[in-house]
Amino acid sequence: MSGHSKWHSIKHKKGAADAKRGKIFTKIIKEITVAARMGGGDENANPRLRTAILKAKSENMPKDNIDRAIKKGVGNLDGEEYLELSYEAYAHGGVGLIIDTLTENRNRTSADVRMILSKGGGQLAATGSVSYQFKRKGLIAYEADLVNFEKLFEVALEAGAEDVSEDDEVIEVITEPSDFVNVLEALQKSGFEQMSAEVLMLPDSTVSLNAEGAAKVLGLIERLEDCDDVQSVASNLELPKDFEMP
Repeated sequence: MSGHSKWHSIKHKKGAADAKRGKIFTKIIKEITVAARMGGGDENANPRLRTAILKAKSENMPKDNIDRAIKKGVGNLDGEEYLELSYEAYAHGGVGLIIDTLTENRNRTSADVRMILSKGGGQLAATGSVSYQFKRKGLIAYEADLVNFEKLFEVALEAGAEDVSEDDEVIEVITEPSDFVNVLEALQKSGFEQMSAEVLMLPDSTVSLNAEGAAKVLGLIERLEDCDDVQSVASNLELPKDFEMP
């Protein structure tokens, strides 16, 4: 892979989200519950559940919370029935957004997403008009000066990674979603500690904006991610070099 770092394109909005620990836990619990409902409570036979549990552990979520979410998913405990809804939108400068949600109230979520987009200079787009520009991939990021690139490259490819690249002092490992857990676990067993690891929508190409425009888009993304029903927001924004939020 060449070009702009995927990690640097997402780290700014991640920093804002990571500061809201309670909301992060709530969103992960929803994902675990839905994954267990759809694929069963055995993480070894349910890749989506394994991925959600890995994310929960990376956020230091207590095991009791994880187990309770699984039990809700498989019907052993009472819990909400969540719908998975995805919205496509355009932000300032023609930046594409994919907004993934889990909700028990479709009307409320649609109204909230529309309101946030409208206030932030964005608008909903027709189904398919944005999503064709993205692919769902696993992204694992490492600090380049802390790891041996050649060794990491060897372990990652042997475990099934699609691509490994070094850019902007970051090493990025890209995988198919189905291979994400195996690759991540293989790298962890080899002693590599990641900065970030998640399955998300990555753009095939990016939209470049100046610092002012980029700040507007990131502000909108942060407001969307602050919505209780929004699980994640993917964008094809390319940040200016050395960008810092105002």
